[in-house]
Amino acid sequence: MKQYLNTVKEALETGQRKENRTGVDTISTFNINYEIDLRLGFPLLTTKEISWKNIVIENLWFLSGRTDIALLKRHNCRFWDPWADENGKVPSAYGNFWRHFPLPDHRTNDQIAYVVDQLKNNPTSRRMAVTAWAPGNAQTSALPPCHAFWIVNTQFDESGRPYLCLHLTQRSCDIALGVPYNIAGYAFLLELFSRFSGIPAGIFGHTLVDAHIYTARSDGSMAEYDHRPGLRKQLGREPRKLPRLEIDPGIQSLDDIEPLLSLDTEEIMSRFILHGYDPHPAIHFKVAV
Repeated sequence: MKQYLNTVKEALETGQRKENRTGVDTISTFNINYEIDLRLGFPLLTTKEISWKNIVIENLWFLSGRTDIALLKRHNCRFWDPWADENGKVPSAYGNFWRHFPLPDHRTNDQIAYVVDQLKNNPTSRRMAVTAWAPGNAQTSALPPCHAFWIVNTQFDESGRPYLCLHLTQRSCDIALGVPYNIAGYAFLLELFSRFSGIPAGIFGHTLVDAHIYTARSDGSMAEYDHRPGLRKQLGREPRKLPRLEIDPGIQSLDDIEPLLSLDTEEIMSRFILHGYDPHPAIHFKVAV
């Protein structure tokens, strides 16, 4: 996927060293933008293997609106473990604010249900926006939302046929570990909203505000967190053909998501089959918490 590899190149070539809250330095670049056309294939990275299971389970968890990580643990998805409290909850979980955004009168707003309703009744609306950034939470959270704000938008081709697009604004972007999952995760959401609305999926647009690569510190310490060697290894690999996503025809609406959450891992994955995924071997990157 050339858009991702171009991002890696730009950050390696132009990024400047920055300290950050993790204690591990980064090479940081500002404002990288690209588009990916889902009509050409599903954008799951091929220059290293990515867990399709983790992407599906995590995004179904987001759509559920849950804050506890029990569902993730049941499917052996461990990436939210460091951020959960002693009760196994993540108050800053994206889906919590997608489905229960806090209002001044102590009620909440279901942003996902609103977008689905607009797609059915007013598909050319420019107001189909979803935010995970609730200032009261984000300004004090141990991990405020990185992929903070996204918009669904309907466009038309030269023949007048509609296609569905999604644009993600991401404030903090871990190029080696996070961005490949963010691309595939929001492409998966776009495919789901396409199914809910009956509008074919089109373009995924992505804005990376602080695009960074974790690296060893200037004195050579923290070398185990240096992501540059693995990323350079990917740049030497030839990208392979993108896979194709097949979603079970029984999934037609947002209401069809909740019943999936009681299924076992194999049953869930049988509803979201990725055909032709043939990546290069996985590359390990140590996460800076």
